[in-house]
Amino acid sequence: MSGIAGIAHAGKTELVNKMLDRLSHRGSDWREIYEVEGTTIGALGSKIQELDLKDLSKGLAQDQASAGHFAQAQARADGFELQRDRLGVRPLYYGWTSDGAFCFASEVKGLLAVTRDIHELPPGHSFDGKTLTPLANAEISVQPELNESAETIARELRKRLEASVAERARIGNGDVGSWLSGGLDSSVMVALARPHVSKLHTFAAGMDGAPDLEFARVAADFLKTEHHERVVQPEEMFSALSDVIYALESFDAWLIRSSVMNYLVAKAAADYVPAVFSGEGGDELFAGYDYLKSLPLADLPSELVDITNRLHNTALQRVDRCSSAFGTVAHVGFLDDGVVDYAFQIPASLKLRNGVEKWILREAMKGVLPDSVLWRPKAKFWQGAGVEDFLARHAEGQISDADFKRERNLPNGVQLNTKEELFYYRIFRERFGEFDDLSWMGRTKGSPVA
Repeated sequence: MSGIAGIAHAGKTELVNKMLDRLSHRGSDWREIYEVEGTTIGALGSKIQELDLKDLSKGLAQDQASAGHFAQAQARADGFELQRDRLGVRPLYYGWTSDGAFCFASEVKGLLAVTRDIHELPPGHSFDGKTLTPLANAEISVQPELNESAETIARELRKRLEASVAERARIGNGDVGSWLSGGLDSSVMVALARPHVSKLHTFAAGMDGAPDLEFARVAADFLKTEHHERVVQPEEMFSALSDVIYALESFDAWLIRSSVMNYLVAKAAADYVPAVFSGEGGDELFAGYDYLKSLPLADLPSELVDITNRLHNTALQRVDRCSSAFGTVAHVGFLDDGVVDYAFQIPASLKLRNGVEKWILREAMKGVLPDSVLWRPKAKFWQGAGVEDFLARHAEGQISDADFKRERNLPNGVQLNTKEELFYYRIFRERFGEFDDLSWMGRTKGSPVA
């Protein structure tokens, strides 16, 4: 994991140091700051992502977890040119200081050391402080469907997934583990990584009796991993909420629900490995969500493109912040460019088939996962972990009807959807203060409303 920050002004080493201080969780093994082209640019990180002093001394700061997933800043005579990968796997924000200097940081926390003017760099774009430009071949869009047999498509999909995971497993000399919920997507990552790692650590978290814990055990036993299980008590979830919201930089209710267990399992994983695999992206590429079954099949490709393009400041933000909170790297093998490009050519009828979601992915993974995991129906992360509406009920007890009516409309024009979201917003406000503009913060599509 690494973090980058900078100010388009010379002599700002002290301020950039303060920005990096707020990003220190992203890696404490190295830190460097240089003045280049009249700018001040810095980076920090962990050993798994070694610092290239030659690049940084020339004004190039990069946060790159693996091939195709990056955020970077290149110092120029008139400021910086920022770039971000096509899906926004790596985060990047920018703004201007009170004296008009262009600045950037990997997280909002870093920018808040120098400004409250916050903007998110859109995925697949570059920005020089004036012009926002799409990167070449970065667009994620509906593609013509393949005219090949299901067997051929499954075989090619498996091949591309194997290549993606193998490439990422080699980073850091194979010192990698995996988050394992026992669902299909995380189990696919574990199954494909297992041949490349002599001892693969897997990590699961959930409340006592949670389905995720049971299915994760089945997958871990089948794949012969070194499995670690974290049984979480309700009090632990409540006590972690403030830190989770601070890490996420969000009060989106669904994002926080899905992040509490992810945050706790990431904390456990950091004691064993510097990097983990995450199954994020499988649902978006292969139609894993239950609501998709109600759509006309002809509408499915455009809906999958839409929810994939929304990942950057919702689910991928969870993956990045939960891992980086403990200085680890999270590899999202499903979101390799080769896998993504191929997935959007697979016919919709092979993604949803006879009421079975992600059918083609299940076909591709036959023989390498136990049937109970391979054909497990999709469950929302917080449901599989046993959280369900536990946090929502807790929030309901903290927020009265009168409170919700009085406080749900924020001064900046944002309307809070539920009492649960107001409960999280109060914590968010305590940690970050009020914002005049929250357009940089994503909100999950289809979130519940009052």
